[in-house]
Amino acid sequence: MALRLLVAREHSCLELTRKLSARGLTPEAIAGSLARLIDEGALDESRLAAHYVAERAGKGFGPLRIRAELRDKGLADSLIDRHLQPMNDTWPEVLARTHERRFGQSQPSDRSDYAKRARFLEQRGFTPDSIRRLLRFPD
Repeated sequence: MALRLLVAREHSCLELTRKLSARGLTPEAIAGSLARLIDEGALDESRLAAHYVAERAGKGFGPLRIRAELRDKGLADSLIDRHLQPMNDTWPEVLARTHERRFGQSQPSDRSDYAKRARFLEQRGFTPDSIRRLLRFPD
């Protein structure tokens, strides 16, 4: 059952444990299945993290949001950091692309427009500091 779930998409150990528990499997059976899948290489949380970071960044999400989502999946902070760190130079490009896709190339016209754009980008998971660098505050 766990292997069928992994065929559809990558899962973390926590996600598989939740899904298998909901289907009535015992904790011992789940632990044995997960251990076997890890040994066989079918279950790899590092692969999940790498794929997830690339996919979510490609969809215009920032590091804060991606980190929170990976934590919800039960991944360790050290593993998350290992996959977010290489993108540190890329986040400004992702931020600019996300902003342009939503608002075009124009800068905010007034304080209200600035706040609206900043809220959107913060909800997408970008840091307030990086948002301020991208958006020039209207005078």
